[in-house]
Amino acid sequence: MPLASALPAHHDRTGRLVTLGPVTDANWRAVADLAPHDEQRRFVARYLLLSLREEVWTSLAVDAAGRTVGHVMWAYDADEDAHWIGGMLVDAAEQRRGVGRAALTLLLDGLAAAPGCREIRLSVHPGNTAATRLYTALGFRPTGLVEDDEAVLAWTPPA
Repeated sequence: MPLASALPAHHDRTGRLVTLGPVTDANWRAVADLAPHDEQRRFVARYLLLSLREEVWTSLAVDAAGRTVGHVMWAYDADEDAHWIGGMLVDAAEQRRGVGRAALTLLLDGLAAAPGCREIRLSVHPGNTAATRLYTALGFRPTGLVEDDEAVLAWTPPA
Protein backbone atom coordinates (compact mmCIF):
# COMPACT_ATOMS: atom_id res chain seq x y z
CA MET A 1 0.00 0.00 0.00
CA PRO A 2 1.52 3.34 -0.98
CA LEU A 3 0.78 5.19 2.28
CA ALA A 4 2.42 2.56 4.47
CA SER A 5 5.44 2.05 2.26
CA ALA A 6 6.15 5.78 2.24
CA LEU A 7 6.05 6.17 6.01
CA PRO A 8 9.20 6.45 8.07
CA ALA A 9 9.40 4.67 11.39
CA HIS A 10 9.12 5.98 14.92
CA HIS A 11 10.29 4.46 18.17
CA ASP A 12 8.21 3.62 21.21
CA ARG A 13 9.30 4.60 24.72
CA THR A 14 11.33 1.41 25.06
CA GLY A 15 13.30 2.19 21.89
CA ARG A 16 11.64 -0.37 19.66
CA LEU A 17 11.15 0.59 16.03
CA VAL A 18 7.41 1.01 15.28
CA THR A 19 6.22 0.72 11.69
CA LEU A 20 2.92 0.51 9.82
CA GLY A 21 2.31 -1.93 7.01
CA PRO A 22 -0.54 -3.50 5.12
CA VAL A 23 -2.55 -6.36 6.54
CA THR A 24 -1.58 -9.28 4.31
CA ASP A 25 -1.99 -13.03 4.04
CA ALA A 26 1.18 -13.33 6.11
CA ASN A 27 0.09 -11.20 9.09
CA TRP A 28 -3.72 -11.13 9.19
CA ARG A 29 -3.86 -13.85 11.83
CA ALA A 30 -1.52 -11.92 14.13
CA VAL A 31 -3.74 -8.84 13.70
CA ALA A 32 -6.90 -10.87 14.34
CA ASP A 33 -5.40 -12.32 17.54
CA LEU A 34 -4.75 -8.89 19.11
CA ALA A 35 -6.72 -8.29 22.30
CA PRO A 36 -7.17 -5.19 24.46
CA HIS A 37 -7.50 -5.21 28.24
CA ASP A 38 -10.88 -6.59 29.34
CA GLU A 39 -12.15 -3.15 30.40
CA GLN A 40 -11.32 -1.79 26.92
CA ARG A 41 -13.30 -4.37 24.96
CA ARG A 42 -16.42 -2.21 24.92
CA PHE A 43 -14.49 0.51 23.06
CA VAL A 44 -12.98 -1.78 20.44
CA ALA A 45 -14.95 -3.15 17.54
CA ARG A 46 -13.50 -5.99 15.53
CA TYR A 47 -11.70 -3.50 13.32
CA LEU A 48 -10.13 -6.02 10.96
CA LEU A 49 -13.50 -7.59 10.19
CA LEU A 50 -15.11 -4.18 9.78
CA SER A 51 -12.43 -2.98 7.40
CA LEU A 52 -12.78 -6.09 5.24
CA ARG A 53 -16.57 -6.02 5.26
CA GLU A 54 -17.15 -2.38 4.46
CA GLU A 55 -14.40 -2.01 1.82
CA VAL A 56 -14.07 1.63 2.86
CA TRP A 57 -11.33 1.34 5.42
CA THR A 58 -7.65 0.68 4.84
CA SER A 59 -6.22 -1.59 7.52
CA LEU A 60 -2.64 -1.32 8.69
CA ALA A 61 -0.73 -3.62 10.99
CA VAL A 62 1.30 -1.91 13.71
CA ASP A 63 4.63 -3.63 14.23
CA ALA A 64 7.16 -3.04 17.01
CA ALA A 65 10.61 -4.54 16.54
CA GLY A 66 9.22 -6.65 13.70
CA ARG A 67 6.33 -8.15 15.69
CA THR A 68 2.65 -7.31 15.08
CA VAL A 69 1.36 -5.54 18.20
CA GLY A 70 -1.52 -3.44 16.92
CA HIS A 71 -3.94 -2.48 14.18
CA VAL A 72 -5.15 0.87 12.87
CA MET A 73 -7.52 1.73 10.04
CA TRP A 74 -8.19 4.87 8.05
CA ALA A 75 -10.40 6.11 5.20
CA TYR A 76 -11.08 9.21 3.15
CA ASP A 77 -14.60 10.66 3.15
CA ALA A 78 -15.02 12.69 -0.05
CA ASP A 79 -18.37 14.13 1.12
CA GLU A 80 -16.68 15.70 4.15
CA ASP A 81 -13.31 16.20 2.45
CA ALA A 82 -11.69 14.65 5.51
CA HIS A 83 -9.58 11.64 6.32
CA TRP A 84 -10.83 9.47 9.19
CA ILE A 85 -9.03 7.21 11.60
CA GLY A 86 -11.59 4.50 12.18
CA GLY A 87 -10.01 2.76 15.10
CA MET A 88 -6.83 1.61 16.70
CA LEU A 89 -6.07 -1.39 18.85
CA VAL A 90 -2.84 -2.09 20.69
CA ASP A 91 -2.53 -5.51 22.27
CA ALA A 92 -2.94 -5.41 26.06
CA ALA A 93 0.59 -6.75 26.63
CA GLU A 94 2.02 -3.90 24.53
CA GLN A 95 0.17 -0.94 26.01
CA ARG A 96 1.79 1.90 27.99
CA ARG A 97 4.99 1.64 25.96
CA GLY A 98 4.28 4.39 23.45
CA VAL A 99 3.29 2.07 20.60
CA GLY A 100 -0.08 3.79 20.08
CA ARG A 101 1.48 7.25 20.07
CA ALA A 102 4.16 6.16 17.58
CA ALA A 103 1.60 4.46 15.32
CA LEU A 104 -0.74 7.46 15.32
CA THR A 105 2.14 9.84 14.68
CA LEU A 106 3.16 7.74 11.68
CA LEU A 107 -0.39 7.65 10.37
CA LEU A 108 -0.92 11.38 10.86
CA ASP A 109 2.35 12.12 9.06
CA GLY A 110 1.36 9.87 6.16
CA LEU A 111 -2.17 11.18 5.80
CA ALA A 112 -1.08 14.82 6.18
CA ALA A 113 1.32 14.31 3.26
CA ALA A 114 -1.58 13.36 0.96
CA PRO A 115 -2.32 16.12 -1.55
CA GLY A 116 -5.08 18.37 -0.29
CA CYS A 117 -5.33 16.83 3.18
CA ARG A 118 -6.97 19.51 5.29
CA GLU A 119 -8.35 17.58 8.27
CA ILE A 120 -8.11 14.19 9.95
CA ARG A 121 -10.98 13.09 12.19
CA LEU A 122 -11.72 10.29 14.60
CA SER A 123 -14.37 9.53 17.16
CA VAL A 124 -13.85 8.44 20.74
CA HIS A 125 -16.18 7.05 23.36
CA PRO A 126 -16.54 9.51 26.28
CA GLY A 127 -15.51 6.79 28.75
CA ASN A 128 -12.28 6.01 26.94
CA THR A 129 -10.17 8.49 28.87
CA ALA A 130 -6.79 6.96 27.94
CA ALA A 131 -7.53 7.32 24.21
CA THR A 132 -8.90 10.83 24.70
CA ARG A 133 -5.69 11.86 26.52
CA LEU A 134 -3.56 10.45 23.71
CA TYR A 135 -5.58 12.11 20.95
CA THR A 136 -5.57 15.46 22.76
CA ALA A 137 -1.82 15.24 23.38
CA LEU A 138 -1.32 14.69 19.63
CA GLY A 139 -3.32 17.83 18.83
CA PHE A 140 -6.85 16.55 18.19
CA ARG A 141 -9.55 18.99 19.23
CA PRO A 142 -13.30 18.48 19.82
CA THR A 143 -15.52 19.45 16.89
CA GLY A 144 -18.78 19.46 18.85
CA LEU A 145 -20.08 16.68 16.60
CA VAL A 146 -21.19 13.28 17.87
CA GLU A 147 -21.23 10.07 15.86
CA ASP A 148 -22.68 6.85 17.28
CA ASP A 149 -22.51 8.30 20.82
CA GLU A 150 -18.84 9.15 20.37
CA ALA A 151 -17.28 12.62 20.33
CA VAL A 152 -15.71 13.57 17.00
CA LEU A 153 -12.24 15.08 17.28
CA ALA A 154 -10.27 16.72 14.46
CA TRP A 155 -6.59 17.32 13.74
CA THR A 156 -5.39 19.88 11.23
CA PRO A 157 -2.05 19.29 9.52
CA PRO A 158 0.54 22.01 10.09
CA ALA A 159 0.75 24.55 7.28
